[in-house]
Amino acid sequence: MAVKAIGTKLKKGSTVIAELTSISGVELSADTIETTTLDTADGYRTFAQGLKDGGEVSISGYFNPGTATGQQDLLTAFENGTADTYTIDFPPAIGYNWTFQGIVTKFATNAELEDLISFEATFKVTGKPTLAADT
Repeated sequence: MAVKAIGTKLKKGSTVIAELTSISGVELSADTIETTTLDTADGYRTFAQGLKDGGEVSISGYFNPGTATGQQDLLTAFENGTADTYTIDFPPAIGYNWTFQGIVTKFATNAELEDLISFEATFKVTGKPTLAADT
């Protein structure tokens, strides 16, 4: 059964990043290593899986840099360049969450004439992200 995204949260440690409208990612992928030899049958290249990559997580929302929203924490993390622990908590009907170490690689704001002031941030996942049931 499909579940609405309302109630999904992103946390940096135990701090909820507030006023989000979108959370995208985790984007798992893997490199490939060619294993084709002169003995390979049927004329097709063969491959093995190489290193895995957790991809990126992007968020967007309404800009409100007050300390209660946690958005200032993201700008501080960008300035520090450190990997921090983040969790994407899906609604209780799903009962799962992603936990990952991430480095903030982008923090941007946007102000347009007939729109609310918004922000975006991007995290590069470092190491293995974990999908786990809520405890």
